[in-house]
Amino acid sequence: MNKETKLKDEITQKIGVLTRRETEARILVPFFQALSEKFGKEEVAPILEKTIMDLSRIQGAELSKKYGSGVDSFLETLQFWTQDGALEIDVLEKNEKKLDFDVTRCKYAEMYNALGIQDLGAILSCNRDAAMIEGFNPKASLDRKTTIMSGGKCCTFRYTFDET
Repeated sequence: MNKETKLKDEITQKIGVLTRRETEARILVPFFQALSEKFGKEEVAPILEKTIMDLSRIQGAELSKKYGSGVDSFLETLQFWTQDGALEIDVLEKNEKKLDFDVTRCKYAEMYNALGIQDLGAILSCNRDAAMIEGFNPKASLDRKTTIMSGGKCCTFRYTFDET
């Protein structure tokens, strides 16, 4: 872990991921809107989405280096996303190859809705999850059928860990 990554981790631990996402949104959204007006949303949105996904894969790899790449390690890293009650999670099943849980309350979705940018919430937060697990463990995968952000009553996280 390089010095810059360590500093980012320390800042995120102090302020929490929810506050970090709100800060990012307050900066990114006006920039995204300005670019969309100039070049068209259909041109800009995929670039934003790819950039965030790439960053998430890197973050997953960094977490894996620090915590390990198995189910227990991944479950331990959820502390960063749940900090300050940002997510309420109901673990349904956990074993060495599987982690299934539902998010029954998502303050990330609530925050994006309060900012009036629920349409960008998936790009700025939800879509990170699949990319992050790819970086965390290339042999793990996420299957998610619904999210609170998209109007579901919960977010269904179904992780499969093949070999760790």
